[in-house]
Amino acid sequence: MSEPTQLGAPGRFVPFAIIAIALVYAGALGLGWPQYGTQAIVGQLAHHAEAADEHSETEAIEAPPLWTVLPFVLMLSAIAILPLVHFANHWWESNQSKLIVAGGLALVALAYYAFLHKTAFEGHWPAHHLVSPGDGAFDGGFVRTILEHAILQEYVPFIVLLFSLYSISGGIRIEGDLEADPLTNASFMAAGALLASIIGTTGAAMLLVRPLLETNRERKHVAHTIVIFIFIVCNCGGCLLPIGDPPLFLGYLEGVHFLWTLSLWKEWACVNGMLLVVYVLLDRVFFYHRETLADIERDIEQVGKLKISGWQLNAPLLVGVVLAVAFLDPSKPLPGTEWHPWIYLRELAQLGLVAISFWFGDRAVREKNQFNFGAIVEVAVLFIGIFICMQPALQILSVRGDELGIDTPAKFFWATGTLSGVLDNAPTYLVFFKTAQAMPHAEGAMLEAGVEHAILAAISLGAVFMGAMTYIGNGPNFMVKAIAESSGVKMPSFFGYMIYSFGILLPILALNVWLFLM
Repeated sequence: MSEPTQLGAPGRFVPFAIIAIALVYAGALGLGWPQYGTQAIVGQLAHHAEAADEHSETEAIEAPPLWTVLPFVLMLSAIAILPLVHFANHWWESNQSKLIVAGGLALVALAYYAFLHKTAFEGHWPAHHLVSPGDGAFDGGFVRTILEHAILQEYVPFIVLLFSLYSISGGIRIEGDLEADPLTNASFMAAGALLASIIGTTGAAMLLVRPLLETNRERKHVAHTIVIFIFIVCNCGGCLLPIGDPPLFLGYLEGVHFLWTLSLWKEWACVNGMLLVVYVLLDRVFFYHRETLADIERDIEQVGKLKISGWQLNAPLLVGVVLAVAFLDPSKPLPGTEWHPWIYLRELAQLGLVAISFWFGDRAVREKNQFNFGAIVEVAVLFIGIFICMQPALQILSVRGDELGIDTPAKFFWATGTLSGVLDNAPTYLVFFKTAQAMPHAEGAMLEAGVEHAILAAISLGAVFMGAMTYIGNGPNFMVKAIAESSGVKMPSFFGYMIYSFGILLPILALNVWLFLM
């Protein structure tokens, strides 16, 4: 994990930084830039679409060569492998090292568009258009278009949402010591499964892992509890809303309706319900009775009530983030009106809620939570490289996606899920989402953002559920592992964890595919 960033100075200056951003945004409003962006998104500037149509008739769109995905592959390989290599893992812990790798590979990807790409391709920010090659040796128009799509369209909304959920949930603390029996631990996980879709898997995990560890501090056999917690709270619980897990939010940014993911409630209930049942049986039969009598008696004697602090302010703020994401989408009118929110007003509203949390929240709560910005800085550094490096892969899939032979929901689930388990599930989701968009659709098929419903469900579930297959499948996995180990829990190794995921999670997911996706 990354080195911690202390709360003190950064925490004090967060509201002032957000006020500065708000002033810049106000200046942009005065110049009409956000208004112009929104008009382009909703099609009020018709010449964007007309120009794209005219160009599309005369200029063929060709996919970049396959070798251009190499920076993307190297980026994801670094995330997967460097933490496991003895001579490199300490160097990789530094966010500065991650920035060197992410920035260097991003520059390689941009260099291809600057000097080597010679055919037109589609731009998407602020509205769809076609970009033609320039006349010079250096094509600044291509580079600008790639950065607009990667940073302005995808990265900024993505990282602002994660930052908002992470920062506000850090102002809530749950403390206490309940009796650490199987049903109590399962109750923590069930609550986490619900919260994960509402405040995100990262927020739910950070909120619940410490009280879960405190509850189980008298027990010796705790690792299996944390592993199942990772399965449920860090991953499988987060599929009901787009703010639940990063890949689903990317789908929302690509046009999937905010409430569409609620249609996955049966799969969510099936997988999480079976995991809870398996955990209770596993803990009751194999682990709870292996605790010493003295430990169990001490656990019963030292029971204390749960106490929640910081929720009076921050719980409504989390609801505010959900409402901002749902209603301030520039491509949709505000309910009951014909007004489309200005571009980036959604992100500014989320940051405003963060400023309120830091300004008026209790700093002592964050200090008890050992809150710091290390984890979110790590995500920000890595994903700026990921989003830039993945652009050639996305363009290749948009042109040649129908050549992969992945043509059924089950195939999409396993293809998306397999990569999500060993790489990062957010870009993996987007790769297969674009693949599905490029496929021909069956006559009369129900579509969501240009993807058949059954296939979109398979991609969503594969990315979210199978991000739990390894420690590196989703960001909160490693974060929870590190917190547990710092509390004295001896967690399984990378491959020891996979014994749990292959032995418990994989059969449940296979049953889920058979029930819902075949």
